Amino acid sequence: MPPNPTQLLKRLPAPLRWLLPPVVLTAVVALVVASGGAPGWQPPTAAPTPDARVAAACRSLAAALPDQLLGHPREAAGSSPYVAVWHSSPRTVLRCGVPRPAALDGSHDLGPETHGVQWFVEHDGHGGYRFTTSQLSLYVEVAVPAGAYPNAPDPLVDLSGPIAATVPGLDGRVGEASQGS
Repeated sequence: MPPNPTQLLKRLPAPLRWLLPPVVLTAVVALVVASGGAPGWQPPTAAPTPDARVAAACRSLAAALPDQLLGHPREAAGSSPYVAVWHSSPRTVLRCGVPRPAALDGSHDLGPETHGVQWFVEHDGHGGYRFTTSQLSLYVEVAVPAGAYPNAPDPLVDLSGPIAATVPGLDGRVGEASQGS
């Protein structure tokens, strides 16, 4: 029968038994600090595949998005014009041309309206939120993970203006006045 861990520890010299726990704890803390903290869930950055009409509006939106979102810099343009990422911690991700959320089934599900853009709100399953535009001709999703901002809807204020200015409403017109149609 193999010896139990307590017996193994008792075989070590006393100074080593006293020093081992603080040394191991210090090493673990140093690894966590060196890795930037405990890794948390990050929202997906997979690019949607919109049709040509939606793709054109998404490219216009990508050009109009802010370089900073509540003080956090935007990543350099990646391989897709349909995805924008800001380096909040954890990151905030905007995806343009996503499918209609399955849970969006009526006006009772709608969340905040900002700068003429109506948002649908869902929990992301990781403590954060996923906001998706509604009442527009296409869907734009903003993933705000838990802990990224003091208030999860805060980024919507800076993102709704560019969305209202570039994404057509249900009536096909672009601009704040057409969003509520």
